[in-house]
Amino acid sequence: MIYVESLLRVLKKNNINFFVGVPDSVLKSLSNYLTKVKNHIIASNEGAAISIATGYHLSKSKIPCIYMQNSGLGNAINPLLSVTHKNVYSIPLILIIGWRGAPGISDEPQHIVTGKITRQILKTLGIKYCVIDKKKDLMKFNQLIKFARLNKTPVACLIKNKKLTSKIKNPNKKLNNNLPNKNDAISALLYTINDKTLIVSTTGYTSRELNKLRRDNKILKGKDFYMIGGMGHTSSVSLGVSLYKKKNNIICLDGDGSLIMHMGSLVTNGFYGKKNFKHILLNNYSHESVGGQKTNSENVNFKKLALSVGYKNYSIINNKNNLKKKLLLFQKKDGPSFLEIKIKQGSTKNLDRPKNFLKIKESFMK
Repeated sequence: MIYVESLLRVLKKNNINFFVGVPDSVLKSLSNYLTKVKNHIIASNEGAAISIATGYHLSKSKIPCIYMQNSGLGNAINPLLSVTHKNVYSIPLILIIGWRGAPGISDEPQHIVTGKITRQILKTLGIKYCVIDKKKDLMKFNQLIKFARLNKTPVACLIKNKKLTSKIKNPNKKLNNNLPNKNDAISALLYTINDKTLIVSTTGYTSRELNKLRRDNKILKGKDFYMIGGMGHTSSVSLGVSLYKKKNNIICLDGDGSLIMHMGSLVTNGFYGKKNFKHILLNNYSHESVGGQKTNSENVNFKKLALSVGYKNYSIINNKNNLKKKLLLFQKKDGPSFLEIKIKQGSTKNLDRPKNFLKIKESFMK
């Protein structure tokens, strides 16, 4: 086990005190600790994190630290190759990467796919790396930082699940009891859809809650497609389905972290979305499934945003009252339509994950 405090001491010793990244469950001890640090930014996606860090280096001539999960490397590849690479602008960066699906560790299929090739991705990108399993590995990390400074190039360390912890406990979250929780909102939705409704649900707890509610309550109306990965792409998949399933209501069941990760998709949705495109945002201002870190959505006026990019109407639900009635009214509106449901943090405990992905796909396509 490695303490976050020990990891940060290595960085501090090397005069690294600026942090930017996207929260990850493997690194939640780190990202939760960093909420107390002054020079810390939670980015919308991993590519943006690399870019923010590059701007910091250009202004301060110091090395920044970026944290992410390994699936986020896909978002980061463009700026890592076309901006920070040794043969382009040669920007030194320290990448701390949560290694989901590391070989030999039981994990979900989508994590195993990425975990198996994570080291190869780094090699292909020309990024020197080390694996931190034990406290003594921090010496390798220290040498790697010196290599980054000397050669003006990005380097990385990989940290497996359950290897990182902190001496500081996370504070209890304050709950607004007048708001519905995720279970309330999804349950009400399932009892208001019709047989032809198709739901595309975002990654994390949302798809897992939807899957459990369907199974436990034996709700057969409509079909679901669970985005068990591909965070930020839920509304785009929903749009693609809606364009060629015009007789079906297509509901995108989104989260604030997912929506913000690729917010440019809203412009495409507003321009191309038809009457059957219904976008529901479950907004609890947090990356809940990876530790509850902020998504920085508190100051976003989603009404102005949605209407400005072409959605035909906007609705909001911010209390528990008449959930089903409000959801029925929303589904009757001509789209592209946007509904923001403000929910409190908290999900059903011990949620299992959807299985049999090919069966889910085939059932949805029928």
